[in-house]
Amino acid sequence: MGTINDDLKKAIAEIQPSFVATADQEGKPNVSTKGSLAVLDDDHLVFAELKSPQTIDNLQVNPNLSIIALNPETRKGWRVWGRAVELMTSGDAFDKFTEKYKAMGTVNYAVKILVEKGMAF
Repeated sequence: MGTINDDLKKAIAEIQPSFVATADQEGKPNVSTKGSLAVLDDDHLVFAELKSPQTIDNLQVNPNLSIIALNPETRKGWRVWGRAVELMTSGDAFDKFTEKYKAMGTVNYAVKILVEKGMAF
């Protein structure tokens, strides 16, 4: 069994958008909203990057990140900690995002994340 259990998978699918926190090599933080985050497999998440160059710049020098989402009405949410392991510019996930978000603009990357810890709350 991977890091992403069934409760976390359900929470990720139901509670969007999420907020991705990154930091540059000096620790300066950045937070970016993601409406595309999805479970890739039992250990990985993936999101499309369309208009977040600072997020990508940060991940290229510091792959560590945290992601959180909260439904303010129910006070239910989820959080993960992990690291970006691949900034994809081709392949199945990238192609799916490109098709899904073509009306919103160009998908620059599909960011694959290795989840090291996660929880639904």
